[in-house]
Amino acid sequence: MPTVSVKRDLLFRALDKEYTDEEFDELCFEFGLELDEITSEKDIILREQGDVKAEGASDVVLYKIDVPANRYDLLCLEGLVRGLQVFKEKIDAPHYRRVPASSGEPQRLIITEETVAVRPHAVAAVLRNITFTPERYESFIELQEKLHQNVCRKRTLVAIGTHDLDTLVGPFTYTAKPPGDILFRPLNQSREFTATELMSLYKTDSHLRHYLHIIEDEPVFPVIYDSNGVVLSMPPIINGDHSKISLNTKNVFIECTATDLTKAKIVLDMVVTMFSEYCEEPFTIEETEVVYPDGRTILYPELEYRTEILSGDFINTRVGISEDAESIARLLTRMCLRSEVQGDRIHVEIPPTRSDIIHACDIVEDAAIAYGFNNIVRTTPRTYTIGNQLPMNKLTELLRMDLAAAGFTEALTFALCSQEDIADKLGHNIAEMKAVHIANPKTAEFQVARTTLLPGLLKTVAANRKMPLPLKLFEISDVVLKDETKDVGARNNRRLCAVYYNKSPGFEVIHGLLDRVMQLLDVKPGKREGYHIQAADDATYFPGRCAEIFAHGMSIGHLGVLHPDIISRFELTMPCSALDVDIEPFL
Repeated sequence: MPTVSVKRDLLFRALDKEYTDEEFDELCFEFGLELDEITSEKDIILREQGDVKAEGASDVVLYKIDVPANRYDLLCLEGLVRGLQVFKEKIDAPHYRRVPASSGEPQRLIITEETVAVRPHAVAAVLRNITFTPERYESFIELQEKLHQNVCRKRTLVAIGTHDLDTLVGPFTYTAKPPGDILFRPLNQSREFTATELMSLYKTDSHLRHYLHIIEDEPVFPVIYDSNGVVLSMPPIINGDHSKISLNTKNVFIECTATDLTKAKIVLDMVVTMFSEYCEEPFTIEETEVVYPDGRTILYPELEYRTEILSGDFINTRVGISEDAESIARLLTRMCLRSEVQGDRIHVEIPPTRSDIIHACDIVEDAAIAYGFNNIVRTTPRTYTIGNQLPMNKLTELLRMDLAAAGFTEALTFALCSQEDIADKLGHNIAEMKAVHIANPKTAEFQVARTTLLPGLLKTVAANRKMPLPLKLFEISDVVLKDETKDVGARNNRRLCAVYYNKSPGFEVIHGLLDRVMQLLDVKPGKREGYHIQAADDATYFPGRCAEIFAHGMSIGHLGVLHPDIISRFELTMPCSALDVDIEPFL
C-alpha cells in the first residue's frame, strides 16, 4: 500500500478541526485508511542517517497514512482532505468541468509518427489562473512523484511533465529524434546538453538513473517542443529548465506521455482534479487539443462521468445489512459517489477521480466502508455447506501419490519461462504456439506463461546432474493457453509431465508409467473406448521414437525419446525420455 506523509498541523487546518492522534486514527479507520506512523522529518533522518545528518531538520509532526493502492485520489493532501470532508458530510463532492480556452483557441499538442516506435501516446491539459503557496507547490510535486511510483509503474507506463505556460508559445509538438539531435538545458542545469550527454550525466544521479533504461537502448528519444523550438521535456527522464514551474506560476501546462493511453488519461485526470481547486474558478480545467498522426483531434482532459445502476437489495445482500435505498444512497454519497434513488434503483455517479470503481462490487465495498465494518452484525450463514476439493485438484492429489509410489520424484517449476524455453529449445516456432506473452517482462527468463511442463523439468534435471542416476521426475500443474472463447482470452490446462534421464533412454520406463496412469484412471487399452498410442512426428522427439497418445478418441499428448539436439540445448549429455499428457479429459 502507498504511504502518504502529511504535516499534521497543515492537515488539521485544511480539515478545519483539531483531532487527537487517537481520534484521527479512528477517523482513518472509518474511512478505510490506516494511520501507519506518527513521526517527524528529524526522526526519519535520525533513524536512517544518524545524528549528524539530523542537525537542523524539522520537528514538524508528520502523519504517515497508508492508502489503498488503487485510490490515486488520496495520494496528496488535497485529495485526502477532500475525501474526509465529504465523508464527514461537511462539504459536497465537487463537480469537475472541462472549459474552453479563455483566449478562444485551445492549446494544441501535435503527435508525430516518429513517437510510435518509442512512446506513442500523449494527453494534455491546462490549469489556468492557479495560485501556489509553498505548501501547495510541495504537494503538487509530491503527487507527481507518488503517481510515477504507483500507477505510472516508475514512469514506464506514463511520465508527467508540468510547465509554466507563460514561458512557452504553442502549439506544441511531441516527436522522437536520435539522441544526438536533441539539445536543451535540463532542469536545474547551467548549460545545454545533448540527450546522449544527459544519459551519461544521469547514470550517477541517485534519482534519475533508475529511469534511463526505459529509453536508453532506443534509436530515437521522445521530446516535446514549443513553436519556437524550446524543449519542454525529454520524457520520461527530465523536463527542460526553461519552462520549470515556480511559486509565481499562474498557468500550468500539463502533458503526460505514455505507452498505455488508459493509464495516461487516469493520471492526467488525477493531477488536474486534485489541484484545480486552487484555480481562479475552482474545479475547472482548460481543454487542450491533441492531434494524432492519423489526423484525429481529441480534447483532453476527458473528465468522464458515468452512471452505474444498482438495487438496494443487491448491496444489502452482499454487505450483510438491511438499509433502505435512501440510506444506501447517502452512504455512497459520503464516499464521493453521488447517488440518488429513482424508483427501486440507486443511480450512482462515478466521478473521474474514482478510476478504482470498475465493477458493481467496488460500489458495494464503498457502501460497506461508509456503513462501518464494525457496525455489520455477525450472522451465521443461512445455508449449510461442506467444503470440498475441486474434482480436478482431488484427481491431481491422487495421481501425485501414486506417481511418487512408482518411483518418480515430484518437481514444482516456474509458471513463467522464456520464449526460447517453450519454442526454440523444443524445436518449435513461437509464432505458431498459443502462448500468453507478458507485456513488460522483468527478465528474459519470464517472458511467457508456459504452454508445456517439459522445459521446467529438463531445467530441474540440468540443475541436479550430479545426483545419482537415473533421475526420474514428474510434475502435475497448470499450463496457460490462448483461448479466444474465454473472457480473459486464455485458459488454464492441467497437465502431467514426467522425464526419465539415464545412460539409456528408458522408453519402456516412460511407457510403463503411461500404462500405470491409465490403469489408475480406469481407462482400458483399446482404440474406441480406451487408450492407444501411434507413431507420430514431433520436433521435440527423436524420429521414429515418438508416439501420440489417444484416449476416448481424442489426442491427449505425446511420449518418446527426446531428440539429442533438444537434450543438448538444456545442457544435458545423456538420453532422456518424456511423457506429456492432458489429464482434464479424465474428470
